[in-house]
Amino acid sequence: MAADVGGVEDLSAEVLADAAAAFGLLASSARLHIMWSLAQGECDVTHLADRVGGALPAVSQHLSKLKLASLVRSRREGRRQIYYVDDPDIVTVVRLMVGQLSARAEQVAAPVRRLRETSA
Repeated sequence: MAADVGGVEDLSAEVLADAAAAFGLLASSARLHIMWSLAQGECDVTHLADRVGGALPAVSQHLSKLKLASLVRSRREGRRQIYYVDDPDIVTVVRLMVGQLSARAEQVAAPVRRLRETSA
């Protein structure tokens, strides 16, 4: 049960456990890469494995876990299974998190790059 703490509704233990499980799945760099790729657009497992540079069986297993957690969905197109993220909030979270970390990494790397350029 959620409680009101200091004017802000606190989260239930169940919601927190579900969120931790979802974030736990995204703690894998391979699964995060898959989610990032699917946030850019839907894809079948073969093309997705090519995009993320993973082995087909491994990507398939990661997709199964993400699907069980309802982070991705799939639909059949002929003989192919097409995977996608249909929750815009999940796409937003993944793009925001990866984008922010990428921007930070770029800011940290910029002075080193400038130093290398001046000493070359």
